Amino acid sequence: MTTSTQAYGEPWYWDNRYSNEPGPFDWYQKYLTLAPIINLYVPRHHSTLVVAFSEGMVDDGYSDVVNVDISSVVIEAMQNKYKDRPHLKYMKMDVRDMSAFESESFGAVIDKGTLDSILCGNNSRQNATKMLGEVWRVLKEKGVYVLVTYGAPLYRLRLLRESCSWTIKLHVIEKLASEEKSEPIWELTKPVPLNNDGSSVEEALGRNLDVHYIYICIKEKSVNSST
Repeated sequence: MTTSTQAYGEPWYWDNRYSNEPGPFDWYQKYLTLAPIINLYVPRHHSTLVVAFSEGMVDDGYSDVVNVDISSVVIEAMQNKYKDRPHLKYMKMDVRDMSAFESESFGAVIDKGTLDSILCGNNSRQNATKMLGEVWRVLKEKGVYVLVTYGAPLYRLRLLRESCSWTIKLHVIEKLASEEKSEPIWELTKPVPLNNDGSSVEEALGRNLDVHYIYICIKEKSVNSST
């Protein structure tokens, strides 16, 4: 019997979930809390692929935003919701195979939780590698992959570095950043010191962090690249 986490990579799971839980389809952080970091790394004129919805980007001046999801239910819902906003495009697509897009089509790819969902499913490492390979392929040279994840450097750095040729920076944002609270533990737009194994993050911020990690992965063409 398939558990719910193992089904995260399956279209039927999300079709059922979105059918039973109508409402906003924004996961992890809201766009407004992430806007400073998006603005820092993604110019507004760049074509942007979002593998987790961020309709707030269009309100913030981004004019070419394509959103994809594996669920036909959520895609239809978002197409109907924003049918009067032509700048917001919604397409049903599996991020492990984005062959509908030509190589080097986008200046940026933004991911809020999609990689995390795949890593919770069956054949997680293989599927995550496929997804990251596709993200790298559709990005232009020097394009940026913005990964918002609960995965600490101990669990994400090796996967990112072994999948593709990235230059990686790390930022953090508290999970309850949208709520009024005291000073944040780290300034959002300031990169956290990042060494090879990620141990520098704990040294800088301490243990038991209740944060989302934001990996800024800049595409670098390796000497062995075929693209």
